[in-house]
Amino acid sequence: MKKLIFLFFLTTNIVFSQELDATVIVNSEKLSIRYREILADFGPMIQTYLNTTKFSGSPWEYEKIKCSFNVFFNTVTDESNYTAQVVVTSMRRVYQSDKFSPMMVVNDGNWAFVYEKNQTIFFDPNYFNGLTSFLDYYAYMVIGFENDSWEKGAGTPFFQKAFDLVNLANGRRATGWEAGSSYNKSDFVQNILDNKYGAFRDATTEYHRGVDIYAKNKAKGQELIVKMIKALDQMKSKIDFRSVYLKVFFDAKSGEIIEYLRDYPEKSIFKTLKTVDPPRLAKYDEILRAE
Repeated sequence: MKKLIFLFFLTTNIVFSQELDATVIVNSEKLSIRYREILADFGPMIQTYLNTTKFSGSPWEYEKIKCSFNVFFNTVTDESNYTAQVVVTSMRRVYQSDKFSPMMVVNDGNWAFVYEKNQTIFFDPNYFNGLTSFLDYYAYMVIGFENDSWEKGAGTPFFQKAFDLVNLANGRRATGWEAGSSYNKSDFVQNILDNKYGAFRDATTEYHRGVDIYAKNKAKGQELIVKMIKALDQMKSKIDFRSVYLKVFFDAKSGEIIEYLRDYPEKSIFKTLKTVDPPRLAKYDEILRAE
């Protein structure tokens, strides 16, 4: 499928240098006026960084990936040490469509970094920097999810780069990179790279093929989406359904799954969803009650 996308863009003479089409929104209302003024150019600077950096190290041959970084500043200490909460989302275009499929929704409450007015930032994935390494990590995750959706395992090089950043951060004992909390960057990428989640990860590629063909072949599209759910159900004894990977996946996808399967003839699939995605029991029960 990815080759088909490449041919499509080749015929329209579209070749991109960078991977991301990022939008950055900054909220600094919790800070004093002085620091809000210092941060006046922060959003545009971060957006430029994300949209001009070649994270893959080579020209990007596909459509740029739409993503957003919503930054909510929490504190500032010692004049230049900031903490923030960031909501990162990304979307993937449905093949030959104007529709988009949500790929990732992450609420990361642990961004700690040093920033000074008119600071210049550079891309250096081999050196840990509280500001840029955070951005690089999520850029890699966004690209990894995008690539995995078109071809099984194609996101691995990017997930590995994100994991390398986790190791760099741990070497520095950096705040916000520790494992163990309900959401953390370390467990997120380690789950994805763990072979015990491999069957599910492969099934998500088929899931997106189902999303791609749904408009032209609804029954086949639904079949591929259901196949992913059943594959996950069969892994019950091998994986942790509280894992960060599954949380992020269903935070992004639960609404889409309901949209595509609402009229699926076998309503029992929503009973299966209740077991693999417990946080949304009420949503799936609502569909079952409407049966």
